[in-house]
Amino acid sequence: MRLRAWIVVLTAMAVVAGGVAAWAFTIAGPGKRPVPGLSAAAETRPRATATPSRPRPRSSPPAGPVIEVAGAPGGVKAKGAVLADAATGQVLWGRDVGTERPMASVTKVMTALLVLEGGDLGRQIRVPRAAFNYAWKYGGETAALRPGDVLTAQELLEALLLPSGADAAYTLANAYGPGLTAFVARMNATAAQMGMEHTYFTSPDGLPYPTETSTYSTPSDLLTLGRAAMRYPAFRAIVGQRFYHLPKGPGHHQYWWDNTDELIGSYQGAIGIKTGYTDDAGHCLLFEAARNGRSLIGVVLDSPATGPAAGAQDAEKMLNWGFRLRDAN
Repeated sequence: MRLRAWIVVLTAMAVVAGGVAAWAFTIAGPGKRPVPGLSAAAETRPRATATPSRPRPRSSPPAGPVIEVAGAPGGVKAKGAVLADAATGQVLWGRDVGTERPMASVTKVMTALLVLEGGDLGRQIRVPRAAFNYAWKYGGETAALRPGDVLTAQELLEALLLPSGADAAYTLANAYGPGLTAFVARMNATAAQMGMEHTYFTSPDGLPYPTETSTYSTPSDLLTLGRAAMRYPAFRAIVGQRFYHLPKGPGHHQYWWDNTDELIGSYQGAIGIKTGYTDDAGHCLLFEAARNGRSLIGVVLDSPATGPAAGAQDAEKMLNWGFRLRDAN
């Protein structure tokens, strides 16, 4: 009995010393569930939804010209948003920047980033029939890829990022994982390495399963993701296009893919990045634009579904305000 009593005392002391970290470790372990359609091995992580999370500082104060912030953009309806200087990372304005929310197809930016990090964009990849079945089963947007077609990784990135093809996401994840389960694990590992501690993926495309909120992020984390992706010239070249035409060639059919980003071609200086929408996520947009030597990058999450361009309308208000700001002397 004396030995057991000492064990109880020592355990209590360890818990007190460990504080919140020990408690967080305890709740983070159990409760994971298999994801339908992902080989039953990709798992969801419990979410803390009672209070908004707080973004972690990621770097030292930005170098270079600092923008003088005055006021705030008006009329932005998104529940979560952030606007920053793309070059320095200086945050100019935000709303609930650390609150976890579903981000729908903005997820595909992480999928593209892993493919780009893998290199060899000339890699030949055959579109599996399972890609068609997957997109149809979960009601995802598609690039209308034809099973059996052989496309390069570069061409599949076009299909992923412009028409937001879930079939392209499946094809790339299957090739680069290899398999969806391994690829999703890499997505989460990469997010952790990047300091995106309030981001979690259950798919390579952001489709709402096993629940509408299983894949989530924050405006702050997505800002980090967007800046990382836009450092790749190949990524910038893709997301800045209004459309992409792939003529019929050896081993594949002809394709024509339009960009779902309403800013491209309509907002002066818009150069990307990626849209997203589900009923629960609302309209989401990771965006960047450049004018007069200044590049601004931002995120809107859950803009009200007033129309297909709801996210772009919020982004435009933020950008207009941001471009009016002056550099601090």
